[in-house]
Amino acid sequence: MGLPSSISKRLLSFSLLLVTSAALLPAYGQSDRGEGQLVTAPPQGITPEEIIQRFSGKEKQFAEAREQYTYKETVTVQTLEGDTVDGEYRQSWDVNFDNQGNRTMQVTYAPMSTLTRVQMTEEDLHDIQNLMPFVLTNDEIPEYNINYVGQQREDELQTYVFDVSPKHIEKKKRYFEGRIWVDNRDFQIVMTRGKSVPDIHSHSNENLFPHFTTYREQVDGVYWFPTYTRADDELHFQSGDIHIRVIVRYTDYKRFGSKSRIVFNGQTVPPGSQSPSGQSTPPSGSTGSAPHPSTTIPPRP
Repeated sequence: MGLPSSISKRLLSFSLLLVTSAALLPAYGQSDRGEGQLVTAPPQGITPEEIIQRFSGKEKQFAEAREQYTYKETVTVQTLEGDTVDGEYRQSWDVNFDNQGNRTMQVTYAPMSTLTRVQMTEEDLHDIQNLMPFVLTNDEIPEYNINYVGQQREDELQTYVFDVSPKHIEKKKRYFEGRIWVDNRDFQIVMTRGKSVPDIHSHSNENLFPHFTTYREQVDGVYWFPTYTRADDELHFQSGDIHIRVIVRYTDYKRFGSKSRIVFNGQTVPPGSQSPSGQSTPPSGSTGSAPHPSTTIPPRP
């Protein structure tokens, strides 16, 4: 999201100035309800390196599993003057699969935007889809500095806390910078708080991105999937400050199906064909049951 073309000839994005991980630390206090004191003592019976290895492996499983789920995503972006909303962008998608099993995103709701002081851009949609539901697998670990900062209670969960920042920033590539909370039992990320980087300042382009918090919820009793993201920031454009609010909701997670095969006497029976018993085998990739959410870190107002 960015300033209208009357101010700049190029599409712009939104957020605050690029800051270092250390500068972000004051934002991670105890302002949230249900958040305990940060204890900086080393973990007992496990090293920070072992925690990183375990949760990054779980994140890899999570990322692969989420690719097999359908869900709905709704985005609301608002500009505010004081407490009054003076512009709004809304859009909803269904994330699903086509008849060939290919993943699809279909827009289901997209009223005309009333934003006038800023506008949505391709970079905004990229960050909403890829960085707000931040995933840190063992494939991405080499790209980031990951520093253990302590342990903290988040509602009913006990978590390990790490600060994350990119080691290097490659041109035209975007990264997450902030803090993550890792459940000390499941070794999965349950909450992230930070921003996407880099911000860009030039004569013709000013890309600024807000701080956000993403909460995850346990789905099917196994995976912690993102369910709610909120950003509420004062963005300091060169032409003036603009108050931005972003809310993203991910709902109705349902497992699409699993790859399977039936083997009889050493030979694979094609899906939908007659088995030796005379019964048809079920087609592969059939839809599974609906999810059963359990433990949750509820979003704070």
